[in-house]
Amino acid sequence: MVLEHLNFLQLNCKIARLTRRETFNHLASWLEDARQHANPNMTIMLIGNKCDLSHRRAVSKEEGEQFAKENGLLFLEASARTAQNVEEAFVKTAAKILQNIQEGVFDASNESSGIKIGYGRAQGPSGARDGAVAQSGGCCG
Repeated sequence: MVLEHLNFLQLNCKIARLTRRETFNHLASWLEDARQHANPNMTIMLIGNKCDLSHRRAVSKEEGEQFAKENGLLFLEASARTAQNVEEAFVKTAAKILQNIQEGVFDASNESSGIKIGYGRAQGPSGARDGAVAQSGGCCG
């Protein structure tokens, strides 16, 4: 099984600059707005960006992790400049959404869930069509 389509009913991603305290301080307000206007089961990934600029860091990794934990968010630090953890952010979020589907949190057979399942398009590491995400670099086969 492959997630073929996923709209923003199930995913929200907030990127906060680790080099600017203001972006971190605004997260609670942003999160309240996001939860007020979105699916209550939506997967939210908080990404601390610019982790490559450690000499300019204004927010610690521990602060980001704590905020995420207290608010039920996924958390990862990344660098858009070096691509550190950029792909991992998508993989981690997709894995959580797939877990929610498997646990019945989302009904993938209902179009209003915003999820469309595709079969047999991606190949696993063995080359077999086992539903694992392909390493081709494309998102959709």
